[in-house]
Amino acid sequence: MKRLALFFLSTLLFAEAAAAAPIWIERRAVPDAELLDERFAAHDERSALSVDHAAWDDFLKTYVVAGEDGVNRVRYAAVDADARASLNGYIAALEATDVSALSWAEQNAFWINLYNAATIRLILDNPGVASIRTIKKPWGRPVATVSGFALTLGDVEHGVVRPAFNDPRNHYALNCASLGCPNLARNAYVGARLDAQIDEAARAFINHPRGFRIEDGRVVASKIYGWYKKDFGDSDTEILDHVRAYASPELRRSLDDVRDIDDFQYDWALNAAE
Repeated sequence: MKRLALFFLSTLLFAEAAAAAPIWIERRAVPDAELLDERFAAHDERSALSVDHAAWDDFLKTYVVAGEDGVNRVRYAAVDADARASLNGYIAALEATDVSALSWAEQNAFWINLYNAATIRLILDNPGVASIRTIKKPWGRPVATVSGFALTLGDVEHGVVRPAFNDPRNHYALNCASLGCPNLARNAYVGARLDAQIDEAARAFINHPRGFRIEDGRVVASKIYGWYKKDFGDSDTEILDHVRAYASPELRRSLDDVRDIDDFQYDWALNAAE
């Protein structure tokens, strides 16, 4: 059922380029957060094991550039054969990891990095695309095998990250290779610093115009808050409370008396550096 929902979501988001659908219609196409398998909820808080993300960290520092507009972009065209081999080796190492032996924070960082690395590889496997949406079933094709499960990007997000960790801040760490998405960080996520890292990602996105802004007296938010409304709260008021926790003093003041979000927007253009 989850993968069928992902097919409809992919179809809907592709069609959005021609005609924008109301956010409540798009929200209905988003799969529920439903744990794919109980094995993905197992963890060991006594574990001192840590995953080596050095290869991914090097890749990010080399190919992700910070734009003057506050949006990080990827130098996809500059990725050479050696870098591709390193990326493939990193994902293979993640696939060989016993995630149940990791602590909660190490697991969370593991899944975020796997999602982002697999997304980068998907774009590299489809050179020249203008948007991830132009790739056939981008969230519905297997991208990695973990604990015997052939996982899609949709499985990782909706079948593991959202239900297992139940932390809306993870939306600020996952990157879908689009300009409207929260930034792809220029460093790997690691369990020891995860809280600080995703807090930083939340502040960066919320205080950027593509996350939240006041435009002609109207409150405009990223569609992430519309698609995943249940992850942030049951109402616009709860979403706004979440946003205020990370907002700059200026943005917080502008949201003082706000109770509703007027519009949701998103830019699906590829986050490619020119």
